[in-house]
Amino acid sequence: MVKKLEELGIGRPSTFASIISTIQDRGYVAKRGRALVPTFLAFSVTGLLEQHFSKLVDYEFTASMEEDLDKIANGEADRVEWLTRFFYGHDDVPGLEALASDLGAIDAQQINTMKMGQDIEIRVGRFGAYIQQGEGDNRKFANIPENMAPDELTLAVAIELLAKPSGERQLGVEPETGYPLVAKSGRFGPYVAQVLPEPELVVDKKTGELKKPRKKKDDVKPKTASLLSTMTLDTITLDDALKLMSLPRTLGEYEGDPITVQNGRYGPYLIKGADSRTLTSEDQLFTITLDEAIAIYKEPKVRRRGVAKPPVKDLGIDPASQKAVLVKDGRFGLYVTDGETNATLRRGDTVEFLTLERGMELLAGRRAWEAENGGATRVKKKTTRSKKSAPSLTSKVVKATGAPKTKKKAASGRGKATSSATL
Repeated sequence: MVKKLEELGIGRPSTFASIISTIQDRGYVAKRGRALVPTFLAFSVTGLLEQHFSKLVDYEFTASMEEDLDKIANGEADRVEWLTRFFYGHDDVPGLEALASDLGAIDAQQINTMKMGQDIEIRVGRFGAYIQQGEGDNRKFANIPENMAPDELTLAVAIELLAKPSGERQLGVEPETGYPLVAKSGRFGPYVAQVLPEPELVVDKKTGELKKPRKKKDDVKPKTASLLSTMTLDTITLDDALKLMSLPRTLGEYEGDPITVQNGRYGPYLIKGADSRTLTSEDQLFTITLDEAIAIYKEPKVRRRGVAKPPVKDLGIDPASQKAVLVKDGRFGLYVTDGETNATLRRGDTVEFLTLERGMELLAGRRAWEAENGGATRVKKKTTRSKKSAPSLTSKVVKATGAPKTKKKAASGRGKATSSATL
């Protein structure tokens, strides 16, 4: 991805990490190993932007905007003038104001619908992606599993998901609360849930009609519990549901903290304060005792760490330092290292034809950059800004906006304009 961004001229080395972090935080991609897999939400957002804001997501526009931001950061362009042209338009080119003037005309359902065939559609809703077949009263729904990538959802898989029971299955009544229990399929898989009584209707002050009261943050929410791997919607019984609803289960106290056993997204585990321990089987959710849990906590915690990847290529020994120069595959791509200095491979460098001399050249360039810029990592200095002054990008802009002049030499530093390549 970083290589493609470099080819298109989008972003800068200092912003690549924030770009990747942003698209993950907003749910546009999901990390699977070292790969970033797009989500169904990403397809909907991309469709919206391409249909109604095509100019803003054009590669050439984004690349040219990066150059303009560099000019603003270097004091070669005025930020207020650039933002004015961007918002109001210029030279018969519409600005953001004109592009956003018809937001009410956007058909949200059409944007969030993708056709599959055989009257089957993928839709992206408020609570995730789902499949719909048919229209009207005869339509059928099926949730798309959270961990399913778009390329894994074929027509055959969609038909299989639709064939699974998706409606609620009544199991019985929970003795402690008197609430009915139902089994159903949800976004994160099958689960059981309480059915709370409907709230009393209230009178609408404007219309005088009865309506449901607005939900409040402190309203009682139905308790839910995911099915175990050995359970299915067709075979789960009321006794099974009651056992699930008994979780989390408190075993007792150890070292002043209660120990509870819980069933999480990644399986059963123990929790004591902030210390959690993984259990080996789901049966332990209902059988493990306090003594057994204490014995687990007395053992040193085993942390799950990934096994270090072997080098992609050994280029040889650096004659000067007598250190091995290796090519490795890291988070942001291939790089060469001698154990102390890391240097990213440049465009045109390939592992197959990379030599020891080229590796030493890349490392020497990196060392020179670090010496010039004060080391591999630069510590940001804390600065205090006046609450009344507006944020500025360069010292020239500060003077232009009427910053007070002083005889003392003002501390200056050119800040890097942040890329807006991600939405």
